[in-house]
Amino acid sequence: MASQLLRLLEVMDRLRSPGGCPWDAEQSHQTLIKYLLEESYEFVDAVDEDDREAMREELGDILLQVYFHSRIAQEHPTDPFSIEDVAEGIADKLIRRHPHVFGDVEVSGSDEVLANWEQLKAAEKNRKSATDGVALSQPALPLITKLIYRAEKNGIKLDLPTADLNNVVSGEVAIGDALVAAVVAAIQQGIEPEDLLRSRAREIAAEIKRIESL
Repeated sequence: MASQLLRLLEVMDRLRSPGGCPWDAEQSHQTLIKYLLEESYEFVDAVDEDDREAMREELGDILLQVYFHSRIAQEHPTDPFSIEDVAEGIADKLIRRHPHVFGDVEVSGSDEVLANWEQLKAAEKNRKSATDGVALSQPALPLITKLIYRAEKNGIKLDLPTADLNNVVSGEVAIGDALVAAVVAAIQQGIEPEDLLRSRAREIAAEIKRIESL
């Protein structure tokens, strides 16, 4: 039986080639970004709802985006790459980042695996700052979470505000309520919560770089 991955490759090639679909032929990496984000969020919804049929469908939509972007990249005049190059790159990366599986490194558990991953990643990409490689275009909450995580993993002590939450009882519900209360307070004062948190994320990123330069 022919590989369905190869079949998808052939379908994508037909759609993108002369005589194929005019809409598909007009698309670029830039125009497709919104669809990649939408399909990713729809897959998250399917997981949250434990909808197996929807999960399979949404994964297919995400896979389409990978193939679509790879097909567009293949047409680049000076620096083309294909879906095969993409697959080769991620397979090689997984082998490099799992020396405890494909090499002779021993680990005590998942925490050490993650620590090794971050170290290998930083070395591979020659990163000079804990902020290097953090996607600044992502939503503000995961952005600020990632920056704080990177700072902690790199031993950078940030002076972050905690006083307002000292009276909050620990637990997911209480902390969730505190986050909602902060959003409500921002809205009542005419402040866009996303913009506010993104501004604070930029300040945290700058502070990380300042500490690193000392």
